[in-house]
Amino acid sequence: MGETTQHFVLLLLCLSGLVHSSAAFVFWTAVVDISYYNNITNDTEENFCECGVYGQNARVETTSGIVVLPRDDPKGCHPDTVYNWTSSPWIALVKRGSCNFSEKIIAAVEQGASGVVVYNADGTGNSTSHMSHPEAAGVVAIMIGNIQGMEIVKLVNNGTDVYMTIDVGSPHGPWITSYWLYFLSLAFFIVTTASIAYFVFISANRLYNLRMHKRSERKLRSEAKKAIGRLQVRNLKRDDEITNSEAHMCAVCIEAYKVGDVVTVLTCDHIFHKACIEPWLLERRTCPMCKCDILKALGVEEESKDSITTTLPQDATVITVAGGDSLFEVPLTEPVRSDPERQQHRYDNRAFEGDTEGRE
Repeated sequence: MGETTQHFVLLLLCLSGLVHSSAAFVFWTAVVDISYYNNITNDTEENFCECGVYGQNARVETTSGIVVLPRDDPKGCHPDTVYNWTSSPWIALVKRGSCNFSEKIIAAVEQGASGVVVYNADGTGNSTSHMSHPEAAGVVAIMIGNIQGMEIVKLVNNGTDVYMTIDVGSPHGPWITSYWLYFLSLAFFIVTTASIAYFVFISANRLYNLRMHKRSERKLRSEAKKAIGRLQVRNLKRDDEITNSEAHMCAVCIEAYKVGDVVTVLTCDHIFHKACIEPWLLERRTCPMCKCDILKALGVEEESKDSITTTLPQDATVITVAGGDSLFEVPLTEPVRSDPERQQHRYDNRAFEGDTEGRE
């Protein structure tokens, strides 16, 4: 696993608050890369190692510049400490001791340093510790070992220009191990993959159901067209009772029948304007009055109709219509009833009563 992945996982965990209680124990190492021109060999020497440690309050990012030492005090504690450098960027190299880390860092930054490197006290070898500098937060500041720091100081004091690059290393802490990072990374990718797979499955399932629904609707629409073609169609004449009273009207458009109107007689013997009922039947395939299934009544097979789930209201919605001297209710929606006889009596088409009596 690459370092970039480890950094990403750690950052994700920190942002999510999962390691909030352990954040104080996490520290970042720094890769220190120095290069200088060797006057003896006439070659450019370059040395780098992951031997620095970012301060607890430091800005963990990359910086670079010429290494500069404080003029009088190698520990750089005095606020008026002078650094013998006017160009930029440059990195201050100071020794540990005499004052706290914040004072050293502030004194160097006020002089224009882009970063501060503190090398450990004498007798500590190349060991380092975790600097705490809350008063100088947000500065690229690291600590390196005493031996390495003294070698750089010796080069600078001999008049050698030492160029240093500080780069971000890797996270460390008592709770961070390679196996733990592997586990977290694996868990992260498994959860992400599962989420994507679930999303793809749900999307594909919805798309499939939508496609099947449209296919079923097209088939039912085609069957409805065939059924409509088999229904009785006739023109209303002057002797038709339903043309002689405004009380008789089409339940779809709520308009009275007139002589010359073209009407369609459904299998349930209810009458409607042909121009009104055909679009209705193409969409709903049932009688607006009694909910009689026109396709089933005509013996048309509807294999795909069972796959379409329709939620019907519990109560019928009706409107009161005034026609002549009478008031009667016209249903807008009507639930399916288990008793066909009750349906017929409740939604009796008055416009058709006279017509049936004439035929009898």
